Amino acid sequence: MKIDTFVIAGSLCCLLCQCARNDQKKAERFIVESERQWAESVATGDPSIVERILADDFLGVDPKGMLYHKAKMIADTRNAPQYFVSNRLNEVKVRFYGDTAIAQGDETWERRTGEHGRFVWTDTWIRRNGHWQIVAAEDLIAPESPP
Repeated sequence: MKIDTFVIAGSLCCLLCQCARNDQKKAERFIVESERQWAESVATGDPSIVERILADDFLGVDPKGMLYHKAKMIADTRNAPQYFVSNRLNEVKVRFYGDTAIAQGDETWERRTGEHGRFVWTDTWIRRNGHWQIVAAEDLIAPESPP
């Protein structure tokens, strides 16, 4: 009888661990895809992704060290195509800490002036009420080719 209980408990633990890993993989795919869409919105001017993934209490730091909120990012996204021809996600790595995820990545951009460059960034995601959103971001402008 004791052995049956241990077998059942062990099986349940394995099942729960597998479900947690599947949920994390699903969340990682969502975060990576959302980061790609946000990068591309700089050239398209479509703020819908920004409206969806930035939390209402979001706070970011731009490459000049200035703070910005969700409303400013929405407005800047609408205006970005007048400055950017393209912006493409190169890479993103996601690490999970419970209901928090840190996404770090970089994107390559081209301005209408012909200037090229890279954004390197860190976004802090949290899961609230079952939804993943960004609560903080920091962006840097880096040389086009990584060292």
